[in-house]
Amino acid sequence: MDTTTHTTPLRAVALVCTLAPSPKPSSSQLPAEQAMAALADHGVTGKVIRIADHDVTPGVGTDMGDGDAWPEIRGTITGCDMLVLSTPIRLGHPSSLAQRVLERLDAELGESDDEGRVLTYGKAAAVCVVGNEDGAHKVSADLFQGLDDVGFSLAPNAVAYWVGEAMQGTDYQDLDKTPEKTAATTRTLAANTAHPARRLKTAAYPPSS
Repeated sequence: MDTTTHTTPLRAVALVCTLAPSPKPSSSQLPAEQAMAALADHGVTGKVIRIADHDVTPGVGTDMGDGDAWPEIRGTITGCDMLVLSTPIRLGHPSSLAQRVLERLDAELGESDDEGRVLTYGKAAAVCVVGNEDGAHKVSADLFQGLDDVGFSLAPNAVAYWVGEAMQGTDYQDLDKTPEKTAATTRTLAANTAHPARRLKTAAYPPSS
């Protein structure tokens, strides 16, 4: 019997892929926090993790050995129903830390449940992008493809972004007020991502052959 309702509790984690460790300010932190706040309106709890604050070893394994912080972060991801990946635009691409996260998630293709399903098949994902140059669509497309490749489900419009005027110094975190278009897309991201995440809790994908 399907007992999922619109109030079924969900958990999410947002990974912030700024290159700046705490306590340095980061415009990538703000949209992640805003996404989590919007998700809270849909019965979602969770936390934000800044990747630069942790020693995530390069590699494509679930555990790269002594000093690798990824296993603990991975444990948080596997305990959640949703993943939000937030990145700045760097030279027209996701940040190197966003790429590292995707590379570490690639190891999930070697992990499966008792019916052969990759563990990430039961989770939804969304993306936040900020920058002072063009490229939000390209960066979100890169991340969408990577997240899909490693098993996450992506809802329609599962991205919120802000791009400032090219060659100017204003950052997202410096704005007096979040633009309504960005706020609206964040609300849509939250509503649309919570929906498949909630359905996947009791309506899993078919077993892998």
